[in-house]
Amino acid sequence: NEPCQPGNTETRKDTMCLFSKEMPQIETRVVLVQEAGKHEELLKALETIKIMEVPVIKIKKTSPGKSEEKLIKSIIHMEIKVPYIKTDTLEELGDSDSPEFETIFVVSDFQDSIFSNLCKADCRVIGPPVVLHCAQKGEPLPFSCRPLYCASMLNLVLCFTGFRKKEELVKLVTLVHHMGGIIRRDFSSKVTHLVANSTHGDKFRIAVSLGTPILKAEWIYKAWEKRNEILCLNTDDDFRNQFKVPPFQDCMLSFLGFSDDEKANMEEMTEMQGGHYLPVGDERCTHLVVEESTVKDLPFEPLKKLYVVKQEWFWGSIQMDARAGESMYLFEKSESPGLKKSVSLLSLSTPNSNRKRRRLKETLAQLTRETDMSPFPPRKRPSAEHSLSIGSLLDISNTPESSTTNGETPKSCARPSKNSTPLPLKQSARWQVAKELYQTESNYVDILTTIIQLFQVPLEKEGQLGGPILAQEEIKTIFGSIPDILDVHTKIKEDLEDLMMNWTESKSIGDIILKYSKDLLKTYPPFVNFFEMSKETITRCEKQKPRFHAFLKINQAKPECGRQSLAELLIRPVQRLPSVALLLNDIKKHTAEENPDKVTLERAIESLKEVMTHINEDKRKTEAQRQFFDVVYEVDGCPANLLSSHRSLVQRLETVALGDDLCDRGEQVTLFLFNDCLEIARKRHKVIGVFKSPHGHTRPPASLKHVVLMPLSQIKKVLDIRETEDCHKAFALVVRPPTELNNKLLSFQMTTEEPPKEDWLKMLCRHVANTICKADAENLIYTADPDSVEVNTKDMDSTLSRASRAIKKTSKKVTRAFSFSKTPKRALRRALMSHSATEGRSPSSANESYIGSRLTSTSSLAGIPSPSLVNLPSVFEKRSHTLSRSTTHLI
Repeated sequence: NEPCQPGNTETRKDTMCLFSKEMPQIETRVVLVQEAGKHEELLKALETIKIMEVPVIKIKKTSPGKSEEKLIKSIIHMEIKVPYIKTDTLEELGDSDSPEFETIFVVSDFQDSIFSNLCKADCRVIGPPVVLHCAQKGEPLPFSCRPLYCASMLNLVLCFTGFRKKEELVKLVTLVHHMGGIIRRDFSSKVTHLVANSTHGDKFRIAVSLGTPILKAEWIYKAWEKRNEILCLNTDDDFRNQFKVPPFQDCMLSFLGFSDDEKANMEEMTEMQGGHYLPVGDERCTHLVVEESTVKDLPFEPLKKLYVVKQEWFWGSIQMDARAGESMYLFEKSESPGLKKSVSLLSLSTPNSNRKRRRLKETLAQLTRETDMSPFPPRKRPSAEHSLSIGSLLDISNTPESSTTNGETPKSCARPSKNSTPLPLKQSARWQVAKELYQTESNYVDILTTIIQLFQVPLEKEGQLGGPILAQEEIKTIFGSIPDILDVHTKIKEDLEDLMMNWTESKSIGDIILKYSKDLLKTYPPFVNFFEMSKETITRCEKQKPRFHAFLKINQAKPECGRQSLAELLIRPVQRLPSVALLLNDIKKHTAEENPDKVTLERAIESLKEVMTHINEDKRKTEAQRQFFDVVYEVDGCPANLLSSHRSLVQRLETVALGDDLCDRGEQVTLFLFNDCLEIARKRHKVIGVFKSPHGHTRPPASLKHVVLMPLSQIKKVLDIRETEDCHKAFALVVRPPTELNNKLLSFQMTTEEPPKEDWLKMLCRHVANTICKADAENLIYTADPDSVEVNTKDMDSTLSRASRAIKKTSKKVTRAFSFSKTPKRALRRALMSHSATEGRSPSSANESYIGSRLTSTSSLAGIPSPSLVNLPSVFEKRSHTLSRSTTHLI
């Protein structure tokens, strides 16, 4: 307990015989006053207590010849010979203040006049709960220089801040003393609890930094209400947590730059955490929380008293369960350009078409050059101290290795490259796809490292401010075998890096996968099979635990996460093996038959399929499969390899082509976005016949024609074309197949209102980033002026344009109807023989009939009945040369 005597004193506990030779004889006694003597449980408890603490003071001179004296205060244990004495008035004792007696008064009511009289007489006073506590613990009756009613705050050291009324503070301090607590005027590391009436001041800031619990005054009042219960507030966290000072007490918050859903969520969290929210610009506001990625400047000049903070302050306060210091999170105006980069300076204003094409080529090259991932680091001068890491040059995002996280780094993280010798840039298609495999593997390792360093390690860290955010069982359920998966893929990455740095066509890529196939089989199924449980655990904990929700929000805003949630990052292992299998299959296509790696790659692909077969069949979504078949039936000529158990349809988009690369300008084009590829199909000019399934169900005929199935990894940039008078709802893709050396520009105009263009482009970039295992999806989007990439939509809706496109389509139909290669030869010969036999014409006339019959047959096969096909032989005789040239040109 707190020392009570001023001056130079020492305090210690000794045995009964310490001062037995020097001290006078003292009689110990316990006196039950009024109602306390009627407490049956109390009487039984006193019969079991045989010892009490007694204070003894000895005066000792420091040295001979000096008048200075030293007080030695000791506490000794003395036997209680008489269990208790009952009394109704103090006058009955008469000798209550006699030094021959050490008397403890047990009083039930600390508000009674008898209690006041005992305090004035400086008597030892305790409450019944102290007696019951000592009997339960087998301890002696304690000595306290102040009245002690109960021991619920025993060993607690409290400090107060923010209380302006002296009467209230005195009352609180008195109650703390009655419950055995100690008060400190100044805050120090010995303080166990801070009782705060305000979230301002140095004491509050120090308590937050040390993780000291900060509680309301109601905690003390409620504890006093429970004074007759035997409880220890030092260990009762559930009771204490009811009275924590919420992070946003005394705070009026406004939110700027957030979406409606985010703002509603944050306003709800504000009220849950003890604060209030106001509209932006309200003078009563104490904090303006800003989304720094979207807000570059404030719409008004803030008052001096207003804190303008980043959203990390908001979520950090909730995570710490206390208001964070604003100085670390102040919002500053951004001087750098936003995430979307502009290529408007690359405008092609020259009228020369060749120069335009050259400048357009340079524009596309520049767009991809900034982030094009070369697997070979540039040569450094001999004086360079360290060789460059190949991984650092492949990833333009901030890697977790540069982030400041506490905890042990996984053993597979941040290993340097073995070699930095560059190879010639001109390589085969096999090398190009192998490079892509290495690049995606390197990015995948970085993302797994981010998951562990930013999420798992901090959650497992001991001594978290405010206590553990999640239980260990929940952490294990969420992350599963991610560390083991990371270790395997780090080894694969290192082997691929060595192969790429020492590349020859005979190098075996399949051997690397086969080398680790058993490890993949061991680590992947446990994670993938329980991935749904992992997601459910995240969702449940995020709803039930605001600190975990805030923890996720803080990390999601960090650049290495690319603004992805933990659940979105954790889906990467589910997608990785199918993606590797597709790349290996692509490498096999570009591998010569005599290359031994051809067979090895087939074995490697089979080994990956074996791993994937161990993934529960119920993970395959039947709804996604149904959508697949709908696409296959709707798109004529749809590639069979589109059907895959790992693939899912994300979005369908109706557009009009603005270029001539894939099909004619102005043609209606449908884009099917899957999680790893983009199916591009155009509208069929004429639908013929119907499709009947083997089960007899009639399906509508295919309304679309397959153009190309493009892996998302071939999309290097997504261009958001600015809205102008001549250009509306346009966007473009900068693509480069692995067999091409130059980029291609595919431009489209959206023809529907849903989804909005911005949402579509973000969705597309997110899945492109997922496919190449990159986190920074927003860096794939560039904003471009229409003139810089020669895109416009001004003629898409004009009457003349529609008529022109209709004529072009009709001319193609007629050309195909006149095509000599469309009709089977045997059918034409039969028609020729039949016609010759009937008419008996000469060979020359028969030849003319042959041509006419073939044209007529072709016309009927094409299903295009037309009056213009009557008497075609005579017409064709005059115009055969012209039609032939036209046919050749259009074909």
